[in-house]
Amino acid sequence: MKFKPVFALCLAAAAAFAQTPPSLGQGPGYHDPRSPFKPLEERADILSWKLLSQVTAKAEKKKLVPTFPAAVQALDRKTVKVQGFMMPLEAGDKQQHFLLSSVPTSCSFCVPAGPEGLVEVRTKKPVRYTLEPVVVEGVLAVLSDDPYGLYYRVEDGNAVN
Repeated sequence: MKFKPVFALCLAAAAAFAQTPPSLGQGPGYHDPRSPFKPLEERADILSWKLLSQVTAKAEKKKLVPTFPAAVQALDRKTVKVQGFMMPLEAGDKQQHFLLSSVPTSCSFCVPAGPEGLVEVRTKKPVRYTLEPVVVEGVLAVLSDDPYGLYYRVEDGNAVN
């Protein structure tokens, strides 16, 4: 009997979700106000997630094809600094291949943002995993046809402050 109110809440949430379908890959992600982590602060020396999220996508032949604004296209193959929250792609406490997200993860099974809110990172030296924001400097690749659906990748990266 004590589980009935929780079940009712779950049903109400599911009904609300069904009425407002999720928008696929729009915006840099949602920072849950209940998160113990503060949202990222805009810094002049770091590439802005607002700029990266200006990409649009349209469906062509069963896949999403991104269209990047000129300001984003101009960053292709340029050295940039990006800050975000680590999402490990390898086992262990040190990572050389991970995703940076514009918002912290609130669920270990969920991706916190669409492809415009994520940057794949490959670093020269391992970076210790942390729940706090990380700043990485490296060469940005703007991806128009990534097999994993990503829009951005930083290669030859280094963790910086």
